[in-house]
Amino acid sequence: MILEEQRFLHEDLERLEQAISDRVAEEPRHVRERLNRDHQIAGFLDRIQDQSKRLLDIYKDADGSRTKEIQAISTGEPLEEFYKQMADIKSFHQRYPNEPVENLERAYKKRTLGEGETTTYEIDNMFTGEEAFGKFMDLTTIHELYLNLPSIKRLTYLQYLDAFDSFVPPQLSIKRPDKMTDQYFNYVGELAKYLESFMRRTRPLEDLEKLFESFDEDFEKAWNDNDVVGWKLEVPTPSIGPATDGVWCADCEKEFKNDNVYKAHLTGKKHIRAAEARTARQEAGNDTNGSANRGSNTMRLKERAIAEREFRVKRLAAAMSQERSDTRVNVERKQGMTERERQMELDALFAESSSAAPQADDSDNESDGDDKIYNPLKLPLAWDGKPIPFWLYKLHGLGVEFRCEICGNYVYMGRRAFDKHFNEARHIYGLKCLGITNTTLFREITDIADAVKLWDKIQRDKQKGKKDEGSVVQMEDAEGNVMPEKVYYDLQKQGLL
Repeated sequence: MILEEQRFLHEDLERLEQAISDRVAEEPRHVRERLNRDHQIAGFLDRIQDQSKRLLDIYKDADGSRTKEIQAISTGEPLEEFYKQMADIKSFHQRYPNEPVENLERAYKKRTLGEGETTTYEIDNMFTGEEAFGKFMDLTTIHELYLNLPSIKRLTYLQYLDAFDSFVPPQLSIKRPDKMTDQYFNYVGELAKYLESFMRRTRPLEDLEKLFESFDEDFEKAWNDNDVVGWKLEVPTPSIGPATDGVWCADCEKEFKNDNVYKAHLTGKKHIRAAEARTARQEAGNDTNGSANRGSNTMRLKERAIAEREFRVKRLAAAMSQERSDTRVNVERKQGMTERERQMELDALFAESSSAAPQADDSDNESDGDDKIYNPLKLPLAWDGKPIPFWLYKLHGLGVEFRCEICGNYVYMGRRAFDKHFNEARHIYGLKCLGITNTTLFREITDIADAVKLWDKIQRDKQKGKKDEGSVVQMEDAEGNVMPEKVYYDLQKQGLL
């Protein structure tokens, strides 16, 4: 019966291809329906791969059974072989009378709902309520793990969304020796595991295995080149910190305002312990100079395991930057809502999910009429799913496009949305990428060149102001009172000195 199994596999592959084409031709109206369709297609593709492997094994015919069956049919009396196989089939069904038969014609078709039935989706149990079927991330449990880490800088959930992929000071207050704990290792592992799981659930049709392999290859290359940020082998070098006006201490990884404070802290116990730990790490780096010896060091192996998870978290967060910014905006929006508004939003969400499937034939006709909305001007839709009036469209200027280069050439429709976006996460993140920290002074500026030019001017004026304060000429009167030169001459002209 090998030829029958071969025919069955070919039919199954054709049915699977037809099922995929039917679902690709659909236009899902909601994110939930689109994601459910993508997961169904991904399941069909996996079955195609499995069935194709079985079919290739049959064609390879390693044991020669397929060749024997073809010879038995082609030589001798064909009806004799036919009746023999039919007798085998009858005896099989006599032994197993209740054996179910798979109907390929109905196996991959969408099931029609009966009266009173509601649509059930495969993805209903995949996401939490906060994730909203893959639109937002839910890092609340990971945030609790972060807050339970020792000697951590406490961040709100909104601040944590901006800084969860930063593992070096000053964003992360944990120093390198303190990261070598099981608690921190579990925290980074859970964070990487969640981000990877979220990407698998929201992008079922992408080749994620290839993407994750590229992450591993990039980390391997960076680790061998000693180029992983925060985990480089330390060599004895002069303590040169970031380019600031203060004094940087490489042992404590801290900046001091002036030399006197820096020199005073050198005799403290905390600095001495940090210097000894740094010296020990430098000696370990000198002992494991080659790449082969480097991997044999136990401490270096622990560092590699933690660094690999941190590297993966950074790459996963970069690959899901859009979901991350949407999550931040959603959390910020919910924090400004009252309890009544949150309840109304939940009720609207449940009503939308329950009304997604028609309940009866009468409702089919009504839904057909509602779906065909006449909207030739492409007006935005209101809360009821119908286009807004044209006079309201003109009143708010929604036909005027405002492009912002800082936001990645994103186009905002209408003046109101354009003014509002200066306080949103997308614009603020674009300014931070340019090195601009004071975002309030850059309102109405959308070009990158103008923003950089203004920021350079502000920095120059700030440096000039510091120099002017230090170069003020001081005058002293007869009584020994010290004052600036301008004040001194003004009082002298008035005869008050």
